[in-house]
Amino acid sequence: MYTHRKQIVTAGVPADQAKKAMIMLHGRGASAVSILTLKDHLQLDDYAIFAPQATEHSWYPYSFMAPVSNNQPALDSALEMIGSLVEDIKQQGILQENIYFLGFSQGACLTLEYVTRNAGRYGGVIAFTGGLIGEKLMNENYQGDFNQTPILITTGDPDPHVPVSRVNETVSLIKKLNANVTLKIYKGRQHTVTAEELALANGILS
Repeated sequence: MYTHRKQIVTAGVPADQAKKAMIMLHGRGASAVSILTLKDHLQLDDYAIFAPQATEHSWYPYSFMAPVSNNQPALDSALEMIGSLVEDIKQQGILQENIYFLGFSQGACLTLEYVTRNAGRYGGVIAFTGGLIGEKLMNENYQGDFNQTPILITTGDPDPHVPVSRVNETVSLIKKLNANVTLKIYKGRQHTVTAEELALANGILS
């Protein structure tokens, strides 16, 4: 099993000059550089952009629906690394309410898991095809108040990796923590990010 070294690829405005930050989390088998290509389709002109690289190109080894213990210590290591990056960004003078998150697939699951375990006011959260992590969701892991943070969750129906039932469970849990959720389920959509999803994301970013 592996832990994650803090390897961050950056883009956009230098953090000490930016008012907003975006953390982008790639999917399984992908890379920080690959998720950064989405920036060309997103309204991130005045953002400092941070894309962590997962060790061995995977944030945790098994399905996000496996028992959490099966995905340790990689999962805790990934969550700690994001927490450390958030602190770094705050130390550059960017407020938490101006920190945004975006993830795809495994990166979307990790994004939702991090923000829901640390619910507070963020700029916005964009989860392209993801849900909260674990065989069963443990409500006690999730606390705080999103204070109406806009959260976009999209998925295909069916999706080969992410059951719609888990997406719905995730939405219900984060709404209880006072998130302002937009859910879009696309019948028959491939495991990808579409132009419509990018347009919805830009609605949160602009």
